[in-house]
Amino acid sequence: MSRKPIPHLRWWIAVLLCFSTSLNYLDRQTFSVLADTIQRDLHLTTTDYGRITFTFLMSYAIMYVIGGRLIDYLGCRVGFIVFVSAWSVSNMLHGFASTLTQLRVCRGLLGAAEPANFPAGIKAVTEWFPMRERALAVGIFNSGTAIGSAISIPVVSWIALRWGWQSAFVVTGALGFVWLAAWVPLYRAPQDHPRLGDEERALIFSEAHAEPAGTKIPFIRLLALRETWGCVAARVLTDPVSYFLFFWTPKYFQQARGFDLKQIGSSVWIPFVALTIGGLAGGAIPRLLVGCGWTVNRARKTVMAAISLALMPLFCFAVTRVTSPAAALAVMAGIMFCHACWLNITLPAEVFPKQVVGTVSGVAGAIGALAGAVTQLHIASVVERLSFAPIFAGCAIFYFLAYLVVHLLIPRLGIIRQIKSAA
Repeated sequence: MSRKPIPHLRWWIAVLLCFSTSLNYLDRQTFSVLADTIQRDLHLTTTDYGRITFTFLMSYAIMYVIGGRLIDYLGCRVGFIVFVSAWSVSNMLHGFASTLTQLRVCRGLLGAAEPANFPAGIKAVTEWFPMRERALAVGIFNSGTAIGSAISIPVVSWIALRWGWQSAFVVTGALGFVWLAAWVPLYRAPQDHPRLGDEERALIFSEAHAEPAGTKIPFIRLLALRETWGCVAARVLTDPVSYFLFFWTPKYFQQARGFDLKQIGSSVWIPFVALTIGGLAGGAIPRLLVGCGWTVNRARKTVMAAISLALMPLFCFAVTRVTSPAAALAVMAGIMFCHACWLNITLPAEVFPKQVVGTVSGVAGAIGALAGAVTQLHIASVVERLSFAPIFAGCAIFYFLAYLVVHLLIPRLGIIRQIKSAA
């Protein structure tokens, strides 16, 4: 690599992290987009679909906490190489599945590989960005969830209609190796990066005095902190909403609104674009408020309160009441925007020292995924017996509870928790 500095390198790192998350969600959403097609081809029921997503999320939950610990051990560069390769191969294997059992095995392998993306991404943000920029950096990184989902709908539909649903898995999985071709030469930790300018390096480490040195902190000590459980509770209450929106939105428009695969491909990407904008807004709005003199805590919690207490209940009530497909798309876009703007994934980076951010993110994500796995089976049952209306009502309630829990268990966002190291 040349020694000439790359201007604003930290933001290029954020964009690269956004692309990894986009591929992560492109791969997992391939199955969601093709759910009805695969169900008809392999003679599967809606309950079978719920079981398949349950398998994915159980594997995802187990590996989220393990993946977080591995990322803290391996570091971001090597960790991404290992796990992006693994989830890319796992996704490609879906194209060779022909039974319910084979699909569940493939989803389990994908679920084991994909969760490490998030503690790794959060850890990279804590290494590359000062506190005042982390919410925006995480918003860029996490907006990949929406970008990947939005892209998946037209791209996967087009590939499946042209070459069959099996080809869609192979093509989307192979893209992970294209991303690795950029990651391997570009990414290093900021203290070791030969292309990082002195001025930007000084900015990145300008708040180093406010964060504890990289001493070893026992896992059991993290579990004794209420901030840890604030991060966990936020994920437990909002992750089921995430998995419902990602896994069931295409099915909602097919089952409740009568869309076919062509209509899904041409219009259901719109709410996921709103999700992308929401993720960016969730970082940009607090950063703007901090620039006006607000604290990080006040800025972030004001955004959370507006979403949890007003906007999300309004949209969740409206989505099952509107009659036209266009209005349903617009209201769903509002739900997606609010969901992303809340930025639950950012919390560990705003509370904990960087050497444990991966671990805390892993624990919170694992328990959140477990909650999501359990709700998948109930969602399938409620949709088959009743409708989607009770599910949307539950989403609004979960966000109200999540805001209360974060407000009580994490009194000061933006202040790194001082934790005593091992004796």
